[in-house]
Amino acid sequence: MDAAFTTWVPQRRAQAHRTHQQIIGERAARDHMALKPLPETPYLVAERHLRPVGKDCLVAFGGNLYSVPARKVRPRQLVEIRATKTQVMLRSTIADASGETLLATHPRAIGRGARVVEEAHWDGLPTGKGRRTTTGDVVPRPCPRRERPLGEEAGPLQALLNRAAATRIEVGRRPLSVYDELTGTRPFTTRPSTRETS
Repeated sequence: MDAAFTTWVPQRRAQAHRTHQQIIGERAARDHMALKPLPETPYLVAERHLRPVGKDCLVAFGGNLYSVPARKVRPRQLVEIRATKTQVMLRSTIADASGETLLATHPRAIGRGARVVEEAHWDGLPTGKGRRTTTGDVVPRPCPRRERPLGEEAGPLQALLNRAAATRIEVGRRPLSVYDELTGTRPFTTRPSTRETS
């Protein structure tokens, strides 16, 4: 097989290419001379994606989760991911006051299902001990409690009674053709009903 290939190559290089009609061997020599040496630093190939931030300040990418600082993002905010073969950089789409967009840099996880977390990123998240659900330094003040009027019972029984009272409210009743007239659509039936003809 190698001998057949070795005898075929000179024959092929002597033929004219069907697209550009130049002799293949001459074109190859000219192309080789035009090639420059490779740069000393390799070209960095990076994927770029937009992903939302979760409530736990984790961003999903490639089947893995990567953390971002809780004090610099909000839930459902879009962040840009720039991923190389070995590294994942998470950037904000809007620069902060100093003009910086970089939120975090992590080593790229191998496989799927990994969580790459820097513990300091979770500073500012609610601990779950109270009712606090926001991030940041400002702790929300609790709402003042309203005093119940005397005699009002609390609990599930009162909730059921209140719901039953709401079902006794009278609402207006009108035929569906009224909605057809309001929206300018025709009814699905082609025969007029007895109410509409009279």
